[in-house]
Amino acid sequence: MIEHLQDTTTLHNGVKMPWLGLGVFKVAEGLELVQAVKSAIKHGYRSIDTAAIYENEKGVGQGIHEALLEDKLPREKLFVTSKVWNADLGYESTIAAYEASLSKLGLDYLDLYLIHWPVQGKFKEAWRALETLYKEGRVKAIGVSNFHIHHLEELLQDAEIKPMVNQVELHPYLNQQELIRFCKDHDIQMEAWSPLMQGQLFDQPILNEIATKHGKSVAQVIIRWDLQHGIVTIPKSTKEHRIIENADVFNFRLSDEEMTRIDSLHQNHRVGPDPDNFDF
Repeated sequence: MIEHLQDTTTLHNGVKMPWLGLGVFKVAEGLELVQAVKSAIKHGYRSIDTAAIYENEKGVGQGIHEALLEDKLPREKLFVTSKVWNADLGYESTIAAYEASLSKLGLDYLDLYLIHWPVQGKFKEAWRALETLYKEGRVKAIGVSNFHIHHLEELLQDAEIKPMVNQVELHPYLNQQELIRFCKDHDIQMEAWSPLMQGQLFDQPILNEIATKHGKSVAQVIIRWDLQHGIVTIPKSTKEHRIIENADVFNFRLSDEEMTRIDSLHQNHRVGPDPDNFDF
């Protein structure tokens, strides 16, 4: 049972990862970003997810440092994720990209480092670099993002260490059930990006009906649905009241019937690129 904002799932290497975190995709550098990170940590969040391509690692790092000082928290209490961008996929270049991310964030290590997209012909070399960083103790856990089953199968053929996490687009219109089953079978933790489908589900009638019944928002119902499916989730927000609201999901439970109704909304509909068909 997930009952608290700081509850964690244990990855296959024993590292504990919070079930709920703050995403900062498309949040530009600046005060708004710093404040969002600080208010998330102040209100009990312990996981922050960024990426090199978001071009906001400096601000995320500043927010983390200020929050740790103000809230008198040790660095070990936080779980910080970043991702290597496609242009840097390669053995040496991935290690250099990791060092660049650390430097921008002002941190000595990351808790989780991910390959952002499965660029064919490049992601295996990048994975070798992540394995090196992991074996050297420079990162606590390694994983992938936007990998379909066939990408994972290809990676697992040669990998010495299997990914601990696969972070993908996942929401009620794209519920990824087949991928979830595959990852469960291989002990790879699933994580949802864009869990709220960038706000496009807030008018959805079934979600509204369930939300009204529980006296909750549609966002809270979706986050709760993720958690009850055993999916780590990182809703993005910069507004303090939304950051608080997104974490207020531990005082209600969706019934099996409600879970099934939400599952049945699946339309295989993406708001982001298809990992089999992207050109960046």
